[in-house]
Amino acid sequence: MADIMTITLNPTVDISTAVDVVRPGPKLRCDMPEADPGGGGINVSRAIRLLGGESQAFVALGGVTGQRLAGLLVDEGIRFDTFPVEGETRQSFAVTDRASGGQYRFVMPGPDWSLGMVDDALAAIGATIASGSLVVLSGSNPPGVPDDFAPRLSARLRGTSASVIVDTSGQPLQYLVNHPCGISVLRMDAAEAEDLAGHALTDRSEGAAFARMLVRRGVAETVIIARGADGSTLVSKTEALHCARPVSTIVSAVGVGDSFVGAFALALGREMSMSEALRHGTAAASAAVLTPATQLCSREDAERLLSGCQLTEL
Repeated sequence: MADIMTITLNPTVDISTAVDVVRPGPKLRCDMPEADPGGGGINVSRAIRLLGGESQAFVALGGVTGQRLAGLLVDEGIRFDTFPVEGETRQSFAVTDRASGGQYRFVMPGPDWSLGMVDDALAAIGATIASGSLVVLSGSNPPGVPDDFAPRLSARLRGTSASVIVDTSGQPLQYLVNHPCGISVLRMDAAEAEDLAGHALTDRSEGAAFARMLVRRGVAETVIIARGADGSTLVSKTEALHCARPVSTIVSAVGVGDSFVGAFALALGREMSMSEALRHGTAAASAAVLTPATQLCSREDAERLLSGCQLTEL
């Protein structure tokens, strides 16, 4: 079993509540709020824990909110290393409108980082990683962290035989594609893939062709494109596969990507093949859509749905 480390540079305390109706003007009386630890890498570690695995989370924390987030991680049984930062860890706020069923999500930017903090974080990660580990970099960059963080992380870990899995978006994703550095796995959703391609990717074959181009250019050894309810496409130098989601009911799409990455990384850590990791990731993503917005996948649902996650060659 390979060690798994998740990296969260911009974690958050996720506050969620509900009101009868969201409208401007009057005070809106909210339900008792719920607080969860959040941020891409943290959610990946939470999914791994829910699925019966273990990981070590590298989490940048600052201020009183950072202390609260650390307590939430302890409560959930997540092992973590704290990287102290100046400023206050962010909070995110989600309000569900019961009248419409819609959810309004307010996401704060996070504390400002200096370039010295970036260098210190890379050094701390490099000093912590065991040889042959799986390293998952997931989520947004806080202000001040340059777009080239993922390539710099990959370069820092090159001598450790670690495999780097990246799930990011926006300018950091664009930089990674424009400056290939040969990470192990790159995951993106269909909208992000279409933005990078500059045109619609209307079916699985077109998505696979775009992913194959990224692999040929050396962006990543394996590229995964999540296609929402249709499942996920995986392309490497030796295979092109699609795994469809075996469920049509959707309670909430929140946490689906993090559940996929957590199950995918856990399967690889257990020395399963890429194709089996794709199936396990798809099963966890399918399980996640069956839970409310504040929850990730459940182990019971993921195991039940796994048999319905069939692979198709592209």
